[in-house]
Order: sequence, then structure tokens, then C-alpha cells
Amino acid sequence: MWNFKTPGIPDEEFERAEKVPITKEEVRVVQISKARLKPGQIVYDIGCGSGSISVEAALQIEPSGKVLAIDYDKNAIELTKKNMIKFDLSNISVIHGNAKEKILDLEKADTIFIGGTGGDTKEIVELSENKLKSGGRIVIGIILIETLYSVLQVLEKLQFESVDITQITISKSRKTSKGTMMLARNPVTIISATKI
Repeated sequence: MWNFKTPGIPDEEFERAEKVPITKEEVRVVQISKARLKPGQIVYDIGCGSGSISVEAALQIEPSGKVLAIDYDKNAIELTKKNMIKFDLSNISVIHGNAKEKILDLEKADTIFIGGTGGDTKEIVELSENKLKSGGRIVIGIILIETLYSVLQVLEKLQFESVDITQITISKSRKTSKGTMMLARNPVTIISATKI
């Protein structure tokens, strides 16, 4: 379905549902690049939503790797499964439940993406540190300033290195009756870091 090595599958290619979030294409591309993925890696996608990060990561790590997609919302789980089938991917395992409980039983990861978490991002980052291999990467998409502050504190306490903070503000074109206008989307801050 996606015949390119580069990430950036257009949002409209994904199956969507009204109340299930999707990491937008341009933000997703930056998150994937910050993860520094390689074939054969184990990746968690915590708060997988529509599964767009899971799909992009699965393509990057190839069939020799594995994505563990976790969400507490049944609709998100079903949507991630639909997108997995749509993109003909067999290296994604979809896990329904609370990430704080589910990740305790998972094998160690090379990369952990943390997205929509229902307000407990700080705790998930703390738990993820124990599940991340040495030299592994963590990539966190953040909208709220309070979450940004708490995550930075945790990363410092846990002594992650190469902490990078990137804020992305995207505007997309939309045709109107008189021409084309640019519509701004909410800014997203991406924190990426490496476990020592």
C-alpha cells in the first residue's frame, strides 16, 4: 500500500474514527526520525490511537522487527487493527488495556513512543525507563505545557541523555471559494532522548 521507504503516509490514507486521535502526518514524520529506527527493533507505541505511528514504525523496522501498540480505548484498538490490515503489516501486536499495567509484562524495547496517555505521561515515562534497552530511544508527543514540564523533570531525574525538544507548528492549505488559505494546527512538542 505504501511503496516508499520514507515516512509520511498522508493522513487520508489511514482508516479514521471521529473520537480516535491520529498523529498528523508532519508530526509523525518528525517523531519517526527522532526515534532513529532500524530493521529488527522492538518498538512500543503507547497510546496508539489510530495506529499511524505503529504503521510508520512497522514499515521502518521491517518484518524482522515488532511494534507493540497499546491503548485503553477499544475504538483505538479496533482502528489500529484496521490500519494494520490495510497496510498489510504482520509485525504489529495490538494490546488493549492500561499501559501502566501492560508494559510491565512486555519484552524490552529499542524505542518507545508515548502519545495520548490520558494524563499520566509522567508515570508512563518512569515505567518506560525500566523497559528500554540501554541506548534505546524514547519519543514523546506533547500538547500541554504542564505535561512538557513534568516529562522534562522525569527525564532529568532518570538521567536520560541527548534530550531534544522540538516544537512543531504546522499550517495546511485549504481551498476556499476565492482561493487557497493556510489553516494552523495546534503546536506539538516532541521530546526525544536516549537511555544511558
